[in-house]
Amino acid sequence: MRSVEVSCGVWRTYKALKYEVRCEIYCGFSGFVRAPWDLEQGHCKLTWSKVYTRCGLTQELSRKGFPRSFIGHWVCLIESESAKDTSKVTNRAKGKYLGLFQIRSKEWCTYEKPGGKCNMKCEKLVDDDITDDAVCAKKVYNEEGFKGWSGWQRNCYGKQIPIPQC
Repeated sequence: MRSVEVSCGVWRTYKALKYEVRCEIYCGFSGFVRAPWDLEQGHCKLTWSKVYTRCGLTQELSRKGFPRSFIGHWVCLIESESAKDTSKVTNRAKGKYLGLFQIRSKEWCTYEKPGGKCNMKCEKLVDDDITDDAVCAKKVYNEEGFKGWSGWQRNCYGKQIPIPQC
């Protein structure tokens, strides 16, 4: 993960071939926060995120060891849950859902220190490195199946979903 100290109110978007890297920082404890941040001695710690293309996501899931026969369903799930955005945070009645896979913070991680069923910091679910997110998503899947995600149930359940052609 790349991070730098910045002053408040920074927003930048960088385009790359396979994904968009976006960074937004709002300092303080009020207002809207899109990207993860930590307040450290009056400054913000900037954390990068990615918005994947469909092909970039397919290739990344394959590199992370997701079974080829289910990659189409994982892509459908991610498109339904986070729109392929690693920094997505959704507040729902059951708690916050974080990152690319929209993993429920209440059960699977803890803030500021490793914990939960994935034994990880929740902050790690909203950065640009999806290695630990993928490990946690596989744990969710092993315990709950795809039915652990409402977006998959809504948009992918019962469909023949092929691997995206890239």
